[in-house]
Amino acid sequence: MQHRKFDLEERLIDFGVLIIDVSEKLPKTAAGRHLADQLLRSGTAPALLYGEAQAAESQKDFIHKMKLALKELRETSINLRMLQKAKMYSDENLLGEARQLVAIFQKSIDTAQSGT
Repeated sequence: MQHRKFDLEERLIDFGVLIIDVSEKLPKTAAGRHLADQLLRSGTAPALLYGEAQAAESQKDFIHKMKLALKELRETSINLRMLQKAKMYSDENLLGEARQLVAIFQKSIDTAQSGT
């Protein structure tokens, strides 16, 4: 069995695509449109911010961009939970992926800040 290299960029792109799909499926009500717009922005931003972090000009710049991506991932996770509680959309796998990405980014930031 061949082991696939862990590719965070590809994982973030796949996550963003799933978020696009969810935002398109939300109800066309005022609340549905509002949350869809918020979800679309916050759920697709991490892949783009991660790309920027990979081209960071300094350690400080890298940490800053990673923190921005983390904020967007946290927002996405909260939005997905809100949608779930409002019974507008529910996908435990997608919510789980959002939570895992939050943990990965938090650990990466902690590691970068400690200088190791």
